[in-house]
Amino acid sequence: MLGIIHTETEDFRTYAGKKKKITVRHSKQALVKQYYCSKKYSGQYSGKLMELKNVPHLLDEVKTLAAAFFIEHEPLLKQLITTSSRALEQGHTLFFFGNGGSASQAQHLAAELVNRFLFNRKPLAAIALTCDSSVLTSIANDFDFRDIFRRQLQALGKPGDMAIGLSTSGASENISLALEYAGKAGLITAGFLGNDGGSCKNHCDFPLTVRSSNTPRIQEVHLLLGHILCEQIEREVCTGSC
Repeated sequence: MLGIIHTETEDFRTYAGKKKKITVRHSKQALVKQYYCSKKYSGQYSGKLMELKNVPHLLDEVKTLAAAFFIEHEPLLKQLITTSSRALEQGHTLFFFGNGGSASQAQHLAAELVNRFLFNRKPLAAIALTCDSSVLTSIANDFDFRDIFRRQLQALGKPGDMAIGLSTSGASENISLALEYAGKAGLITAGFLGNDGGSCKNHCDFPLTVRSSNTPRIQEVHLLLGHILCEQIEREVCTGSC
């Protein structure tokens, strides 16, 4: 976070022939990292600046949340890895989409598959539906923001492809509508979700839900989940054959 730091020094100035001591206040911009203590996973914050020595408890939160997530979802995650790998082997495409921070994660995961994750191999077919500003703004302007991902899937998606929506709330309407369409159109659907999965979970073949309302912690587990998915796909699809 970019903040202002103020410092004061003493100086002497001459006024009307007399030397007077004054205090000069200096201001400069500095990069200030602020960490806030979470009271609960409810998303409420104390608003007090946390000392850096207390930051490790955030790592404990992520570790605890991730451990609980993978205990609950391990069988489903294994199925998702197998299904995604098979889809790519059969020439299908993985579509990723989300809003805000989840949009950047969608682009991140698509890039890992198209280019490389751990080793050099052939490109894998993955598209983030969050990149084309002309498509996104024209759909939002001419139709509705709720349609920005659904309409792209109508244009690009084929039966057997995969639609993977990211929503930390689980309630993003444009994600839910896109997943609903995808399921009806014969695409395989997966959700990286938060809270209780919201409306999105009802349209997912693979609902992977981080049971928290703390958005940063959900995003961190989603990133770990995405990296595991990319690594395992890369190993299953490409080891010895790419």
